[in-house]
Amino acid sequence: MKQAEILMFEFPAGILTENEEGFFFQYYEKYLQNENAEPVSLTLPLQEISYKSDRLFSFFDGLIPEGWLLDVAENNWKISGRDRMSLLLACCRDCIGAVSVIPIESEETNNEENEN
Repeated sequence: MKQAEILMFEFPAGILTENEEGFFFQYYEKYLQNENAEPVSLTLPLQEISYKSDRLFSFFDGLIPEGWLLDVAENNWKISGRDRMSLLLACCRDCIGAVSVIPIESEETNNEENEN
């Protein structure tokens, strides 16, 4: 399982998860209660119910660099271009604009790194 906290203007807005069932995006309840809350994307309006997709949501996929910068990320971090969530986690911590993607380290990830 891979996860990231999604920040909107540096405020925690929700959590993005990839697991064996697909991709999920869930706004935090506290974020939704904020009267100034804005959706991270027009395609992901504010709602309490979790979004689900078989592929990485288009908005988040659009944050991943392209061209030579994508080549650098793939080669330096040995990430497959088809592993969109890993590319998002590696490259999109400090995006241009309001949204930031902060990887959440899981015990599963830490165990995999310790084995290598």
